[in-house]
Amino acid sequence: MKAFLAAVATMIVITAAAPLILEQLGFSAPGATSSSVRLD
Repeated sequence: MKAFLAAVATMIVITAAAPLILEQLGFSAPGATSSSVRLD
C-alpha cells in the first residue's frame, strides 16, 4: 500500500510541475505551434 501511495503522490507532483518546467524550457503550446515557415 505504501508503494501505491508513493506512486500516486509522485504522479501528482509530476503532473503539477510538468507545465511549469516545460514552459521554462521553451516547450509551451504557442512556441510549439508557431513557426516561421510560409506555406504558399
